[in-house]
Amino acid sequence: MYGFHEVDAGTLKQWMEAGESVCLVDVRTPAEMSRGIIEGARLMPLHLVPVKLDELMRDGDARLVFYCQSGARSAQACAFVAQRHGAEVYNLRAGVMGWMSAGHRLSPPETVSI
Repeated sequence: MYGFHEVDAGTLKQWMEAGESVCLVDVRTPAEMSRGIIEGARLMPLHLVPVKLDELMRDGDARLVFYCQSGARSAQACAFVAQRHGAEVYNLRAGVMGWMSAGHRLSPPETVSI
């Protein structure tokens, strides 16, 4: 599957609640992010992922989980990171739509400055 894994909203929520090390990255546009983010996410529009890849890789043991609105753009980010670094990366299946459909909430972003 293109060198990355898919994770559903329920499993991601379990990881987060268990205190597992997760680096959550929102690759949507700033306008989309302004409507709410998954709490704790880093804000990094898709076009900045190649530029900021080294910054993401500093988290070492953290599970790297990308998400967008539906899962398509975040899958691109996952494929890019997996190809460049061979890192274990995860795509949030169905993105924000899947997160909300599973009954989870979005949090207001503190800032949407990228």
